[in-house]
Amino acid sequence: MRAAIFDIDGTLLDSVDLHARAWVEAFAHFGVETKEADVRAQIGKGGDELMPVFLPQERIEREGKAIESYRSDLFKRRYLPEVRPFPGVRPLFEHLRAAGLKIALASSGKRAEVERYTEILDIGDLVDVATSSDDADRSKPHPDIFEAALKKLARGPDDTVHVIGDTPYDAEAASKAGLRTIGLLCGGFPEADLSAAGCIAIYRDPQDLLDGFERSPLADG
Repeated sequence: MRAAIFDIDGTLLDSVDLHARAWVEAFAHFGVETKEADVRAQIGKGGDELMPVFLPQERIEREGKAIESYRSDLFKRRYLPEVRPFPGVRPLFEHLRAAGLKIALASSGKRAEVERYTEILDIGDLVDVATSSDDADRSKPHPDIFEAALKKLARGPDDTVHVIGDTPYDAEAASKAGLRTIGLLCGGFPEADLSAAGCIAIYRDPQDLLDGFERSPLADG
């Protein structure tokens, strides 16, 4: 079996800036001032890993669930309607399926968010399995979400699986799960950061990966 495990935010969807704004507004609602650029640099992690960057542990224990709930509702209400796919997502997935690869989604978002994103991307009929923060005790850069995807894919010792993501946290989590990562620049992280985190190949966006598929690690395993 060959398979590709895709992150969603910043990899398939142009949503990173929108998530950052939602976090900044949510923090401000609870009296915590943050800069959008600082928050944006943490997008790719789940709330369990993002909040400790800006809040002391005792406050997270006291208000973390309330902050996360407020942010989630705010994002759905104000920002989700603005989310759009990057170019080439569905054609890329169609090409991967035609080439014999299985496809998995692995996001730090909640299951309901992943299901909604799948609808926006129009890829539900092309995805074999999907995992979210509901399938993991810890979010990226911990490997839990990718390990859950591997379990659902029923990976064997001779199978070849690559992760496709846009952040160093994807590459770090994938490495801990024994996987190699293909990086995409469309999420906004510098190419140097993705290379330093261990990405074995880097493309601009899903369309660029599709255009270069025959020379990519996905083609040769």
